[in-house]
Amino acid sequence: MNIHEYQSKILLMQYHLNVPKGFLAESVPETVAAVDKLGGNGWVLKAQVHAGGRGKAGGIKLVRDKSKIAETAESMLGMTIRTKQTGDEGKLVRKLYVEETKNIKKELYLSIVLDRANAAISIIASAEGGMDIEEVAEKHPEKIITTTVDPTIGLYDFHIRKLAFGISIEKDLMSKFATVVRNLYNMFIEKNANQIEINPLIITEENEFFILDAKCDFDDNALFKHKDIAAMEDEQESSPLEVEASKAGLNYVKMHGNIACMVNGAGLAMATMDLIHLYGGEPANFLDVGGTADPERVAKAMHIIASDPDVKGVFINIMGGIVRCDFIAQGVIDASKDLKNELPVVLRMDGTNAEKANAMLKESGVKFFATNNLQEAVQQVIKFAL
Repeated sequence: MNIHEYQSKILLMQYHLNVPKGFLAESVPETVAAVDKLGGNGWVLKAQVHAGGRGKAGGIKLVRDKSKIAETAESMLGMTIRTKQTGDEGKLVRKLYVEETKNIKKELYLSIVLDRANAAISIIASAEGGMDIEEVAEKHPEKIITTTVDPTIGLYDFHIRKLAFGISIEKDLMSKFATVVRNLYNMFIEKNANQIEINPLIITEENEFFILDAKCDFDDNALFKHKDIAAMEDEQESSPLEVEASKAGLNYVKMHGNIACMVNGAGLAMATMDLIHLYGGEPANFLDVGGTADPERVAKAMHIIASDPDVKGVFINIMGGIVRCDFIAQGVIDASKDLKNELPVVLRMDGTNAEKANAMLKESGVKFFATNNLQEAVQQVIKFAL
């Protein structure tokens, strides 16, 4: 689960990390009031959307003239930000975070990320803070410093020294830098984070470390332990279909194609989407009904699929083990009674009660194409979607 920058900074402050003083605003008058509270002679207005690259898209504005605050806020609230991460549809700006400015001497990059491939935690640092880190990694890989931490052992001084020496932290700032890294690591572990990205982490003219921007992502499966983080979820930042699916206990991610997929198991779902790509199609979604799928959940999944106007065909690929194929069939039959738009459905079901499921579908009158040949199934659904 992703959270907004201002929410990330609330958590960071709990771990004694320095962030600039700021206030959330959802209207022009609230923005003006926030500036009055902050005082000073410079303010940063930041669009609160779940996307990187806000600055390049006009989502971050530095204002030095107080009389321009209302005008700037009005131009930002209600705008649509489009970045590489948002796609063409973009993200609507509903909130601004108004921050005080800092005297920046140096900008750094620092992140902690879960390294699933190595069952470890990677801490990444660069002296090129404030820039697109992917671009830095591509053009100047030598400027990216990474240390790997075994979570069963924990963070040690040698990890921090590798990062500090790699990005040329001055000797008199070593202790402060170590405190930042340790506190971030503690937050990462205790809050079950997938990623904490700080860009930039600045050193001020007063030789203090401050976090100017933060992006945090947390493990959905651990949210039951963190009610405070779960309460931060902003459903307006997610696809309405994704929100509806989550409430129904479905693992659903909206994509940009026109072939809907309903699969049991994340691995099979990924393989199914790969095959659709291989044969020239585009998946409309990732949808894993899970190992405990029942007819009600499957019917809900069909309704969600049919609610996507981009969908032109449905591919149901089920390996019946714990999941019973007849439950899948019953859910498809139940949904078909309510759905007005008849989408072409291709079924590939094998395993527990597969024969019974196919018989149920034939007797129901539901229009579908069934085959046990995966290649044939994929090619057929692509034809339907043309």
